[in-house]
Amino acid sequence: MENQKNESRPGYEYLVAYMLGKVIQDLTVQFCDKFIDKKSRTHDQMVQAARSNSQNVAEGYTAESLKSYIFLVGVAHGSNEELTKDYQDFLRQRNLLIWEKNDPRIKKFREFRVVWVSLNTLNTPSISAESAEQAANMLLTFCQMDGFLLAKLAESLKRKHETEGGFTENLYRKRISFRNGNGKP
Repeated sequence: MENQKNESRPGYEYLVAYMLGKVIQDLTVQFCDKFIDKKSRTHDQMVQAARSNSQNVAEGYTAESLKSYIFLVGVAHGSNEELTKDYQDFLRQRNLLIWEKNDPRIKKFREFRVVWVSLNTLNTPSISAESAEQAANMLLTFCQMDGFLLAKLAESLKRKHETEGGFTENLYRKRISFRNGNGKP
């Protein structure tokens, strides 16, 4: 295991919503390859929705404006919700159970905490030996957890926008300060 303190990574990679989104992305690829026909539209859509989740958090974090970041976190949240519905549909259409939130197996999934174990590796559980029902319920649980985290991220960004202003407002303030002789040429 590499020493994480010596690793340099962009700030968004420390966000639990991003890391969990990456785990969901990796597991969704495994899930779809194992349980869904690779030629089906559903396979491609689920993989793309899972990818969109974390990629939009990354893109938003690096955007110049807070407004863009808020928007892209919303897109990530929407993609995550789409994937959540895909897992629910998978279970329902195959007459498999959606486990109740108080089911001990769901509680065990909810105990999962994602961390970087090396520069490019997260502690991603495997679904290789899982049944379709168990794997879908695990991923459904992870999607619900990430949905909560993405909603909290969006709320915090909106509060930041309210208190600090947006990109355009801050540029305007700097321009006025410059015009009034308080800025640097």
